[in-house]
Amino acid sequence: MTTKLSLTELKKRLSSKTNAELIEEIGLLYKNFPNVKEYYQSILLGDDSAILDKYKEILRSEFLMRGNRFPKMRLSVARKAVTDFKKISSSRQSIADIMITYVETGVSCTNEFGDIDEPFYNSMESMYETALKYVVKEHLFSAFDDRLSAIVDDTSGIGWGFHDQLSYLYETYEAMVEKPQALFSV
Repeated sequence: MTTKLSLTELKKRLSSKTNAELIEEIGLLYKNFPNVKEYYQSILLGDDSAILDKYKEILRSEFLMRGNRFPKMRLSVARKAVTDFKKISSSRQSIADIMITYVETGVSCTNEFGDIDEPFYNSMESMYETALKYVVKEHLFSAFDDRLSAIVDDTSGIGWGFHDQLSYLYETYEAMVEKPQALFSV
């Protein structure tokens, strides 16, 4: 039977190492694990724009046509890109940006290729609501209002009740920004 190393046990073992040994250990993690490298680049340099571009490109490659190649539309890959980015970024604007880009690229995909399916729209609606909650909570609504509103406009005529749901969500969260007491009713 294998024993798992708990966080408490890890901290205990790391506390017995010297600063030089800890620096060496972090250097190995940085060198061997791309997510650790991206995390430290974001945190220590305070600029995650190149990393954000990388994760946005993953979304574009899943939902948008590239030359003669049709998009794969793998929701799991696209959602993982958003989740992974949220783990490494400390920028509230960048986190909001990646979530909104997920929905924008999904909407572009369906506008280009026609109605997709209910799970696809459910995923887009879920991410849209997550983004709305986030921008309201982080007081970023005005910074992203144009893009959030454009998403609703761009869904006009899409089936599965998609446009109606996004309109409802947008109006609900916009009201929270305009009337903060509405925050307590959701």
